[in-house]
Amino acid sequence: TQLTYLDLSFNSLSGTIPSSIGSVTQLAHLLLYSNLLSGSIPSSIGSLTQLVDLKLGVGSLTGSIPSSFGGLTQLTRLWLGFNKLTGVIPSSIGILTQLADLRLSDNSLTGSIPSLLCSIGLVTPLIDCSELQCDCCSSGSLESC
Repeated sequence: TQLTYLDLSFNSLSGTIPSSIGSVTQLAHLLLYSNLLSGSIPSSIGSLTQLVDLKLGVGSLTGSIPSSFGGLTQLTRLWLGFNKLTGVIPSSIGILTQLADLRLSDNSLTGSIPSLLCSIGLVTPLIDCSELQCDCCSSGSLESC
């Protein structure tokens, strides 16, 4: 398929994100923000190598952030905040050098924030550091180190 932009935000969509979303290989913008989506984030999203904008925030997504997201090397915006995500932030997120806007707050993430996130110069970092170990956090948010 030639689909490059999919915005279904603010539509009260429920259910899970189908793993087949990973087969839409030309997708550059996947915006499913502010819906009623539940279940885990499909790891197949990590195969969308053209993706620059991924907004899955404000929902009821559970499980962990897929480590396959490290393959999203063109990603500039990642919004996963205000869900029910658990586990650690995968270290592979730290290699996303194009990432400028990262929002992970209001989840139940644990562990440490990958130190590589300190060096990529996030413009809009919103990460709740209250439950996370972080060498580059100050006042509850990530700052460039």
